[in-house]
Amino acid sequence: MSTHVSHREVWYTGHVQGVGFRAQVLGIARGYDVTGFVQNLADGRVYLHVEGAENEIEAFTASILTTLDGHIRQVDMRNFSGVRTTNQFTIKR
Repeated sequence: MSTHVSHREVWYTGHVQGVGFRAQVLGIARGYDVTGFVQNLADGRVYLHVEGAENEIEAFTASILTTLDGHIRQVDMRNFSGVRTTNQFTIKR
């Protein structure tokens, strides 16, 4: 794995807490060569930090939108590149 990778931060708004959203995102992540984490925020949103090749990140986040579309009302994201900070994909509590 390269140490310099693409990063994407995503904030999901909608009915995204208490519905197994994070567990489903973790399951989706297993199908892609990505690392990072997903966590609930105190304001009711879910935060995703994902790292990897840009095409893997794009496919992964598109799959989240397709799979969990009924729960998501709004998506805000920020892309950047930098040094890899995670070595697996996890759920943060």
